[in-house]
Formats: sequence, C-alpha cells, structure tokens
Amino acid sequence: MHSLKEFADTLPEYAKDLRLNVSSLLNDQTLGDNRKLGLILACAHGTGYRPLVAAAEAEVEGKIDDAYANAARSAAAVMAMNNVYYRFVHLASNPVYGTLPAKLRMNAIGNPGIDKADFELFSLAVSAQNGCGMCIDSHERVLSQHGVNAEIIQTAARVAAVMKAVATVHATL
Repeated sequence: MHSLKEFADTLPEYAKDLRLNVSSLLNDQTLGDNRKLGLILACAHGTGYRPLVAAAEAEVEGKIDDAYANAARSAAAVMAMNNVYYRFVHLASNPVYGTLPAKLRMNAIGNPGIDKADFELFSLAVSAQNGCGMCIDSHERVLSQHGVNAEIIQTAARVAAVMKAVATVHATL
C-alpha cells in the first residue's frame, strides 16, 4: 500500500495545494508523532473514503502502537454516530431533545485506552469534519481543561480539513 504522501501525489494539478498541505501535515512537529498520526488516521476514517483510509493505515503502520490506532478508529466511529445525533439536538427547534437522554452507547469516550486529551483531540477533529458545533464545543472544553492550547486544537482542525478535502477531490477522479 502507498503512503499518504504517495496517495496525495495522485491528486490532479488543480489540487496542488492539497498535496502541499498533506506534505506539511506529515512534516509538522507541533503535535508529536502519536498525536499527529492518530489524527491523520482518525480523520481518514472520518471521511469514510476507503482509499484514503487505506493510505492512512499504511502511513501509520509500525509508527504508532495498536492502542493509538484503535483509539483513532474508535473516535471516528463514535463521532460518526454522535455528530449526527448531537447536530440534530442542536439544530432542532424543539428544545425538549436536549433534555432527553441520548441512549447511545459511547463507552470509548470514557475509556479510550490512550491519553484522554489525545482521544478528545481525535474526536474534535472528526467532529469538525462532520460539522457538529455542539460536539466541537464539548471536545474543545475538555481539551482546554486538560491544558491543550489553541495552536494544537487549530492544528487538529487543519488535519481534519486537509483529509476531508483530499477525500473529496480523490473521489471525483
């Protein structure tokens, strides 16, 4: 399987900025390797685009341990559900939905198997991809409580944006 950079290199010339952004993300030193690669993996899974997921899986293979890889996948899976539900709660005109229990199993959030702040960062990034403002606010609050600064949070959102754009453009080829 190809690396993420090789995958990005298959994008057309009109998406050159995306290729350059993937390269920048891979070289970014803001996050540390576990966070960066976990974010890339979570956001690839968050796109739901199998070719990008395969490239991200190949990129992280042997570079992060199974706990980080599984937590990244888990964040994408749980946010696929939560972002739809909580976006509904947020957007519905009737405020009663915000008072009702969600009745959704989401144990991974409470026990992610890795550092809580890293899992929250993965969840925030996938929530940004999915456009759930309520979830973004919730995860950002927890990250702030864990001392994660705005630059790290913004970098996570940047990873989410680039991965979503790469999936979108590649799917049209």
